[in-house]
Amino acid sequence: MKTLILDGSAAHDLMAARVSAALQDQLEGCGWDYETVAVREMKIGNCAGDFFCWVRNPGVCNVNDDNRVIAKKIVQSDLVVYLTPVTFGGYSSELKRMVDHQIQDISPMFAIVNGEIHHQKRYASYPNLLAIGWMPEANPQAESIFRHLVQRNALNMYSKTTVCGVVIGQPSNSDLIAQTGSWIAATASASSSPAPALPTQPASLAEAAPVRRAVLLVGSPRTKKSTSASLGDYLFEQLQTRGVEAQTFYLHTTVSSAERMQNLYSALDSADLVVLAFPLYVDSLPAPVLSALEKIAAHRALNPTPARFAAIANCGFPEARHNDTALAICAEFARAAGFDWMGSLSLGGGEGLIHGALLKEMDGRAISIMKSLEIAAEALAVGKPIPQPARDMLAKTVIPNWLYRLFGGFGWKRQAKRYGVNDLLARPYRKN
Repeated sequence: MKTLILDGSAAHDLMAARVSAALQDQLEGCGWDYETVAVREMKIGNCAGDFFCWVRNPGVCNVNDDNRVIAKKIVQSDLVVYLTPVTFGGYSSELKRMVDHQIQDISPMFAIVNGEIHHQKRYASYPNLLAIGWMPEANPQAESIFRHLVQRNALNMYSKTTVCGVVIGQPSNSDLIAQTGSWIAATASASSSPAPALPTQPASLAEAAPVRRAVLLVGSPRTKKSTSASLGDYLFEQLQTRGVEAQTFYLHTTVSSAERMQNLYSALDSADLVVLAFPLYVDSLPAPVLSALEKIAAHRALNPTPARFAAIANCGFPEARHNDTALAICAEFARAAGFDWMGSLSLGGGEGLIHGALLKEMDGRAISIMKSLEIAAEALAVGKPIPQPARDMLAKTVIPNWLYRLFGGFGWKRQAKRYGVNDLLARPYRKN
């Protein structure tokens, strides 16, 4: 069995080295061919969210770096293994950087899978998935989120067999070998791990207090012209009318600059409320956003200050529930970083509905979106969690699945035609 191991650990991660050694020992014992790619050592730019890999050069990322090489290896493998520290219930930002690029291996066209809208296959078959995460101590909430994320990724990437293993603490070498052996055996016998329910994310019960300063973190690579910015900006306009001082940071341009990160830390240290607005990337947050959250959590471990945290997610699928796993990761981040979790808002079909437009300049489709954000702002301004009516209003599906598939497919074809592309289903990495 041809196996590709994507090592998403940081340099000098001792547990990563132990897990990798135990895994390789088991693969060699089974006679499987394997290749290990340390993602941190590869040249992989962040996914730009431009969808050029779907409409300009179908099946190939617009950025010519190592992501193309790895995407091809994934398609041509029988098994892909993710190795990662469990980070807020998700993957490390290093691993997620490559996971984000896996959209080039699926089609932009839509299909119904388990009653939900998903993207169609690009290739006839896809590799099985084994994900191994490690945690310094038991955290049932984070572990459940991690297992749920793996299952959602496997669903979207059409893995027939999906196995998820979690290493907790510092097991002995013999125990670690036994664990990895059981996961390899489950993969070989096509015994997928059970799909766990996503744990609930209750809002904090901290005493309400008026918010004086708020920071908006925009997590889209399109920065000011993004749907995430449109949603966050309108929420913060409503906060400002209630006397809240507001400041905005665009994480894709902030996280790569030490000076900008220091400015962000200073703003966070004096903020009463932090709101993250982001687009869904492969069932989770974009890699640069995860990188920023990793840095923020490390900073707050040394500089704890009382503050509240909320999140707004938007996805291209019409069903807002696709955002649930990513928002669970946000809640786990809030807990790990010492924030009081104020809840979340979730929008489906955000790209088609808003596409970066100012909500106040839109037609009637934006009325319920603005009302939801107004209700949320009223609560957040006085230190209360986002009310359920605001959440329900924004998450309500506004277009039937069949109509979404019809217009969505037409939209992708129209975009491709601008680049002279007629074959959206090209298979550049298919096995020979």
